[in-house]
Amino acid sequence: MSARWLVFAQETLTVSGLYIGSFWLTSLVWMPLQNMFFAEFVNFASLLHLPFGVYVLAAWLMGWRSALAILPGVIYIFWALGGMNIILPNRIISIIITICVAPAVFHLLALISFDVRPRADKQPCWICVMLAGLTISVVKSVLINIALGSTPSEYIAYMIGDMSGLFFLMLALMLFFRNLRSASR
Repeated sequence: MSARWLVFAQETLTVSGLYIGSFWLTSLVWMPLQNMFFAEFVNFASLLHLPFGVYVLAAWLMGWRSALAILPGVIYIFWALGGMNIILPNRIISIIITICVAPAVFHLLALISFDVRPRADKQPCWICVMLAGLTISVVKSVLINIALGSTPSEYIAYMIGDMSGLFFLMLALMLFFRNLRSASR
């Protein structure tokens, strides 16, 4: 197996694994807590949707490679939620939207001279990543909810969960790396 395929397999296992793990963490730990305090909140919408953070950060770090790396995880989650309904045209369209929107937004931002992708010669702009995440959430929510025929209230609920999930994951990563740097001194 060539080194390129090995890297691809490692990226795919990592990104899809983190995506699936964050989905189950959200579903099995966060959602029961949320339902105890916000029982009237939109069904299936999480106020803290961690998979979105994995999705955005993977696209930020990997660009278009993230679409293929996250595809197995997205397919698995769609299957876990809808079973064989995954083969319905609106679900297939939703999968394509899910894997493509984040890398497309980062690419388009770079084309209009707002390149927030990581580079060795500059510090990450976390606020810029959050703004890109907001753009991704809006575009993805609108497109997927149109494909699935959801109501506007669901758009907003999903966007709240997306943004809080991205913020929480970025905060956790920043604290982790800060502690790692402190420990190495």
